[in-house]
Amino acid sequence: MVRPIILYGIGLAAAAFLLEWLNYKHVVHRWSAEFYIACIAVICVALGIWVGSRLTARPRQAFVRNDAAIAALGISARECQVLEMLAAGHANKVIARQLDISPNTVKTHIARVYEKLAVASRTQAVQKARTLDILP
Repeated sequence: MVRPIILYGIGLAAAAFLLEWLNYKHVVHRWSAEFYIACIAVICVALGIWVGSRLTARPRQAFVRNDAAIAALGISARECQVLEMLAAGHANKVIARQLDISPNTVKTHIARVYEKLAVASRTQAVQKARTLDILP
């Protein structure tokens, strides 16, 4: 926080020095007002472009699954499939039909995923999995 303040202070000091060096009163009478308006406009545009590039979110890189986190948590391939379907918003019966397993098995997988991710709900599980780059 201190570094940007110091840099802005140095920038302002340099601008003040430049104005004094140009002998402001002499320069003001030599050039027209339109020139100064154009200079201020160019400075504001450059500042706007710089601030915009700093504040604009960078595009996210292509998703790469974090296999190290999956291995560390001990999440199986079938549990990953169930987790992906949870993220898609599917109900237990739909997950069971698509994975060709019983609804009780789906409940067991979900309970194990909750335990391994240390969460208590579907929303928390999906959010934590995305944080760990297990899900896109």
